[in-house]
Amino acid sequence: MGTVILGTGSCLPKKVVTNLDLEKIVDTSDEWIRTRTGIETRRVGGAGEKTYQIASAAAHEALIMSGLRVDEIDLLIVGTISSHMLMPSCACFVQKEIGAFNAFAYDVNAACSGFLYGLDIGDKQIRADHDAKVLVIGAETLSSRLNWQDRNTCIVFGDGAGAAVLGYSAEEHREVVGVNYFSDGRLWELLYMHNSPSTNPELRVEDNPGVHIVMEGREVFKHAVKAMEDAVLGLLEKTGIAIGDIDLVIPHQANMRILNKVLERLELPKEKVVLNVMKYGNTSAASIPIALDETNRADKLKRGDLVLFCAFGGGFTWGATLLRW
Repeated sequence: MGTVILGTGSCLPKKVVTNLDLEKIVDTSDEWIRTRTGIETRRVGGAGEKTYQIASAAAHEALIMSGLRVDEIDLLIVGTISSHMLMPSCACFVQKEIGAFNAFAYDVNAACSGFLYGLDIGDKQIRADHDAKVLVIGAETLSSRLNWQDRNTCIVFGDGAGAAVLGYSAEEHREVVGVNYFSDGRLWELLYMHNSPSTNPELRVEDNPGVHIVMEGREVFKHAVKAMEDAVLGLLEKTGIAIGDIDLVIPHQANMRILNKVLERLELPKEKVVLNVMKYGNTSAASIPIALDETNRADKLKRGDLVLFCAFGGGFTWGATLLRW
């Protein structure tokens, strides 16, 4: 008994950008992208598809599945690094859009780990109050935060949103089994995104290249693989659960090279792992909830399954969550 996911939802922008499309705007090729990332297509937001709008659409689908009314939501959390405004938060815009006025709302800035961090906050809220209902969303429009001349980043990232409604279940063996989260601000220069330049000259950051993602891909690769491996193994040690007992793994969809290396180190068979990075690219905080919703709607989750989530993002932030479905 404990925190469970009552409903899931997702929303992907309509526009599909292929590797061949990217060949026309940056020095790259379909073969180069597939070989290094495994990505074939990604979604890019258009009119009416701001971060809060796709987040709201995903939330709507999750609420329908959960059977809850929007006024039953007590807490609304959005994991994002690409809200269309700094203030108000994306969560407040979602609140307005869907009418969740009985909830309090805020954003979590943890890059690709944002949804899992939000899931942990929601779980703790429900542990404190079994009547609480929490809506957790991961949503990004990273197309608005890319340097489209940088082939190391513009080929990797995509837009999308995923959501989950959390509540309490008194049913035996349904709960968040454990979490294992970390961060390390010392390594921020390997993956970062500046804010707009300060209007106060004395507080201006030197060498600000603009409000877009900057990434040292090779270094990020090394840290991401080791961090996710350690987070998962540490969580299994804490919970006393063997890797072979895991029914399904839904990892952050960073790129296929990172995912393949993590699976190899953990000795996880691919049939137990959800992979959709080839379709959507790296959608940061949205990647896990999108993959979760697709899996859920395909009826690939059954009651009592042990489901493992793991993520790694800028900051650095990383960690793993184990849930009994």
